[in-house]
Amino acid sequence: MFSGQRILLIVSGGIAAYKSLELIRRLREGGATVRCILTRAGAEFVTPLSLAALSGDKVYDDLFSLTDEAEMGHIELSRDADLLVVAPASADLLAKMATGQADDLATTALLATDKPILVAPAMNVRMWEHAATQANMALLDERGVLSVGPSEGEMACGEFGFGRLAEPEEIAAAIADFFRSNNRLRGTRALVTSGPTYEAIDPVRYIANRSSGRQGHAIADALSRLGAETTLISGPTGLGDPPGVRVVRVESAEDMMAACQAALPVGVAVCAAAVADWKVTSANPQKLKKDGGLPRLDLAPNPDILASLSAAGTERPALVIGFAAETENVIEHAKAKRAKKGCDWILANDVGPATGTFGGARNRIHMIDDRGVEAWPVMTKTAVAAELAERIADHLAAGSGKGPAARRGKTAA
Repeated sequence: MFSGQRILLIVSGGIAAYKSLELIRRLREGGATVRCILTRAGAEFVTPLSLAALSGDKVYDDLFSLTDEAEMGHIELSRDADLLVVAPASADLLAKMATGQADDLATTALLATDKPILVAPAMNVRMWEHAATQANMALLDERGVLSVGPSEGEMACGEFGFGRLAEPEEIAAAIADFFRSNNRLRGTRALVTSGPTYEAIDPVRYIANRSSGRQGHAIADALSRLGAETTLISGPTGLGDPPGVRVVRVESAEDMMAACQAALPVGVAVCAAAVADWKVTSANPQKLKKDGGLPRLDLAPNPDILASLSAAGTERPALVIGFAAETENVIEHAKAKRAKKGCDWILANDVGPATGTFGGARNRIHMIDDRGVEAWPVMTKTAVAAELAERIADHLAAGSGKGPAARRGKTAA
């Protein structure tokens, strides 16, 4: 089932910690290598000896162990695995993950890792339903952290509801699904553009837009998670690099065009960047002064990256996808853009001020291809990216010029 994949299992505090022993057994029977981190609270419920006996490896529990740091530092420990699994994931540990705390070995490893993370929450139903826990889970979901459970049922405290740790077989199945889907784009090279571009007026001023880069970065991360060799070409953003993705940072549209051309050939290109349409023909080498009067800015069109990739001749990607960020007549304008640019798919989204799309965490997509228009529900940008990555994998697997069938109940418009 797992073919030697390496799993770092983090066991936090809670009565459900005993289920981690059965999970280890199932993972090892399936062919996985399991290494464990046990938190101080987790050690109140299971022992390091029991985890070590079942995993066949040393159990790590001390951030400040000089021996452990010499043999397997916390950063190396977190990056040596193919997947980090937190089971059970207590409310406390989820809160620390959401806020970026690193006060023990488990939280330090989670903060230092560049590998995917799957959490299996377990706690009292009131703790699970609390607004703080739900907000923490939403934030972790936005960051791409995977989850399984919790389940509904009777708890050790006598209450009934959601909060039970998912059964070991459910967690093992979720891990298996992750590794199975994580290979769907293996062998495919992908190119993603993200963020705004800055077009210089002088050394301190520029023309730009409100794009945060969240959607493009999420798409690069989702493609990489499916196994694609992914290059992300990003304009200026405040975002971190998606794990496992080659990142090329640029400023101007011309820089982005050059980086895209250098990245070819690729099988898939997703142009999610909000590239400035115009540039100043001649940026002033010195800062413009107010006492010099109103400056005259002569503008010229920037290179059209999406159209260029769509017409790249022998190096044209098999699938070219663009975004159409519009404030009115969204679908009509997106259809016209797809025809003009020559790309295969267009993802149209409303970026009017009232939507909060630019700079926000959510997006509402209308996917336009040669079959027509398909409306997606409002989703987090992470969920949009995951859906798009799956559709790309479906399309390439089918080997046809048509997009895959609709999933998740989306409707044709």
